[in-house]
Amino acid sequence: MSLARRCVAELIGTSWLVLGGCGAAVLATKFPEVGIGLVGVALAFGLTVLTMAYAIGHISGCHLNPAVTLGLWAGKRIPGRDVLPYIVAQVIGGAAGAGVLYLIASGSMDFSVAGGFAANGYGEHSPGGYDLVACLVCEMVMTGAFLFIIMGATDKRAPAGFAPLAIGLGLTLIHLISIPVTNTSVNPARSTGPALFAPPWAMEQLWLFWVAPLVGAVLAALLYRLVAAERQD
Repeated sequence: MSLARRCVAELIGTSWLVLGGCGAAVLATKFPEVGIGLVGVALAFGLTVLTMAYAIGHISGCHLNPAVTLGLWAGKRIPGRDVLPYIVAQVIGGAAGAGVLYLIASGSMDFSVAGGFAANGYGEHSPGGYDLVACLVCEMVMTGAFLFIIMGATDKRAPAGFAPLAIGLGLTLIHLISIPVTNTSVNPARSTGPALFAPPWAMEQLWLFWVAPLVGAVLAALLYRLVAAERQD
């Protein structure tokens, strides 16, 4: 499969992740009677990855996340030449998904980005008021756990066909833990898209949601290669 086709798949997939996950947070949580809440948003993010893993996993690997792409490179799963094109496609896809969500949400007279538009934040912009250090640690550890799950589930020794389930459920669990802390990023492209439409503080704090996931993913990839014993290259 050509790199261009794989990048288009990543763009589409990342757009779906942002539209589906952030869309659940921005649109559905406004209606308490629906009962979606934090659990529903967490499940929505997991379902976006699960569905796209089956849809485009055989095309691009379904990374949908610059941290995953960098981590898989560190884990010797993908060549270095794919990293930058994948990341560019993912960021564009995240922005496109957020743009579609904005167009939909702004169709309501009650819509306002003042609530954050599902952006990630720390300090006063953390849902639970968690400080910068707590948010930094949370994003590093959660992204590391996500990458570790991905590395294990896609290991050639793992049961075939079940990787999307493990990865989707893993992302759901991560959201259940960390939505109160940072609104859950573990994905720089997911953070960048909504930040483009959110109040200015979202762009000011965006650096953390690039640095922490990228570092966490690389460390987890190296740890997996150490624990797994058998080289994956």
